[in-house]
Amino acid sequence: MAALSISSHKPPHLIPTLKVALRGQTLLGSPRFNKGTAFSAEERKAFGLEGRLPYRVNTLDEQCARAYGQLEKRDTPMRKNTFLQSLKDQNWTLYYSLLARHLKELTPIIYTPTEAEAIASYSHIFRRSEGLYLSYPEEDLMEQAFLEQTRGREIDLIVVTDAEAILGIGDQGVGGIGISTAKSVIYTLIGGLDPSKSLSVTLDVGTNNESLLHDPLYVGWPEKRVRGADYDRFVDKFVQLVRKHYPHSLLHFEDFGVTNAHRLLDRYHDTHAVFNDDIQGTGAVSLACIMSAIRVSSEARASASSPEKKKLGDQRYVIFGAGSAGLGIAVQLRDAIVSADNMKREDANKKFWLVDREGLLHAGLGDEYVQAMTHQKKEFVRPADEGWGSQGRDDKKASLLDVVKKIRPTVLIGCSTSAGAFTQEVVEAMMEGLDEGARPIIMPLSNPSRLVEATPENLLHWTKGKALIATGSPFDSIKMDVDGKDKEFVIAECNNALIYPGLGFGAILARSRIVTDTMLIAGARRLAQLSPAINSDEDPEYNGAALLPDFGDAPKVNLEVAISVAEQAIREGSSSQEYANDEEKEQAIREVRENALKRVWVPVYPKYEYDENGMTET
Repeated sequence: MAALSISSHKPPHLIPTLKVALRGQTLLGSPRFNKGTAFSAEERKAFGLEGRLPYRVNTLDEQCARAYGQLEKRDTPMRKNTFLQSLKDQNWTLYYSLLARHLKELTPIIYTPTEAEAIASYSHIFRRSEGLYLSYPEEDLMEQAFLEQTRGREIDLIVVTDAEAILGIGDQGVGGIGISTAKSVIYTLIGGLDPSKSLSVTLDVGTNNESLLHDPLYVGWPEKRVRGADYDRFVDKFVQLVRKHYPHSLLHFEDFGVTNAHRLLDRYHDTHAVFNDDIQGTGAVSLACIMSAIRVSSEARASASSPEKKKLGDQRYVIFGAGSAGLGIAVQLRDAIVSADNMKREDANKKFWLVDREGLLHAGLGDEYVQAMTHQKKEFVRPADEGWGSQGRDDKKASLLDVVKKIRPTVLIGCSTSAGAFTQEVVEAMMEGLDEGARPIIMPLSNPSRLVEATPENLLHWTKGKALIATGSPFDSIKMDVDGKDKEFVIAECNNALIYPGLGFGAILARSRIVTDTMLIAGARRLAQLSPAINSDEDPEYNGAALLPDFGDAPKVNLEVAISVAEQAIREGSSSQEYANDEEKEQAIREVRENALKRVWVPVYPKYEYDENGMTET
């Protein structure tokens, strides 16, 4: 096995010797500090490990080879998941190093989709606790429990869930701790955050999952979910503890239900550095993909002597599926148009047409229907006179096909989980409405792949190879004849993990007080700049390269995203750091990359020295 290269992340001279106060079995029992058979002869003597380990000293490469061999003997994804969880409980460096060597293979095992199965089975496979469990009936003990878990620790990242909307499988009660820990792992694996500085939390406010409520082995609070003012008070008490004790941390809200996700993000957006991946991460990676696609499409239009339409604000966006993901994408794109194109918010809103099960969202559907929407969704409601129905129909419902024919969108996004919704008729209608030389930007993002609005293969055949495509699930590349030439199209995976770990790390690097729209846009712009589709020297024409970097490059990509986000935070004054003058601020911006390389955590063993006053946290 080739050694894991860290040159692109953290040069070896930036990995200092670590002073550790633990000895003997206590050291071997600490997953943070344990090296197993990789302890050197000198370290074994210094830390009282002689006789506690086999004779031979292994390298990390050799340990990874052994662990991967053990992993391969597990014959199901779930068994692989539990093996890796056990490995994490024993040795963090080995765990993350193994994952890093097999990133694309093992990420689906420790995250979606396998982690969803682990969470659904949480009470039945429970072996040991992980993270912080804050239960509603013990609200009076919340601060005590919080401090017991965090006392003496430096915390950069807190991932919290109430487990109402877990990974497409819904309400999972206390098992939601699994998504918080999995998300924290991705922040470390791909974003480079020190795992000792993250805290995973579940807010156990009950569950409406009947199977859990009637399961005698369920380990959470077996009552219906708390709602309303009581829920808000409980959540707010937790957030205020975070603000009080870790004011410079990033608070990541994960898998909250649709009724709370946007509301909580809005409530705390201006008072703490908060982030919601389902909303902002999905929006940011989609924004990056569209930025890349616009660049490719505008170049094609330029060669056809037609209007280039290089700006985000030049596009017409139809989003099919107006839930958290679809709305999050609309909001992120709208904010980017306002910021990048200097357009008024109300004018930017007019660039979007949202379609859900009721058809196009428009005022003609009735006051009661509109009033039931969140205020974010109301901003995108079209005027009543846009309630065009199909020919001969007057029920005020405009279908996706109606909208595409009328609007002539340049961008079509699917977040509906309605398999096959982007039919050949819809796609061909979109093609007919485009300017000469333009390429349709089509993003069927629904997960899993069986729920995708259209397969990339169909989209390419229906558009004769013109479509610029990104999907929410991984798809194989497609080879087809285009104008008499064999061409291979690499399908971009619009994977949040290409950007959210970097967004978070960037906010942490800058010690940002809040996470601003402009910080998110800076990260998305940097991701778009790394697109293979706009970084190919093979041909001035689009050569089929992916609109986004490959997931295997996610660690390098996220480091670049983090640097751009931190630079933007300092530049705009979102950083909590005070600067005496502009010259001092500019110097801080110039130092961001160096500071990022110093701060990024990589899974390699540092040299240990025993010091009774050294690190003791296990």
